[in-house]
Amino acid sequence: MNNGYRDLIVWQKSMDLVDEIYNLVKFLPKEEIYALSDQMRRAVVSIPSNIAEGYERNSKKEYIQFLSVARSSRAEIETQLYICIRQKYLTQKQAEKSFSLCQEIAKILNALINKEKNCLLPTDY
Repeated sequence: MNNGYRDLIVWQKSMDLVDEIYNLVKFLPKEEIYALSDQMRRAVVSIPSNIAEGYERNSKKEYIQFLSVARSSRAEIETQLYICIRQKYLTQKQAEKSFSLCQEIAKILNALINKEKNCLLPTDY
């Protein structure tokens, strides 16, 4: 049975990253509830959301655009993790699994974007 975007490994891994980030933001100080932790939750939710939305679009060009947005959100969450470490809200060890998932997601998204770009027809532009 085809589950659409839910069958995509990159969507599944990005959902795992959502779980990881939601667990990590619990360690942030209370003064970060409406700042960094809120921004991190929005950024991480954006990754699987854009993958799913792009998958459901009617053109490869739109799909690539949404995958690119997901890739940008992945970079955003990675940066926010580094901020958390620099501010000593989290340790490198606490963020290790999230960093690993970020790297995996980046590789898959890059490969998927390149694959889709190579399949574009002149009429897709």
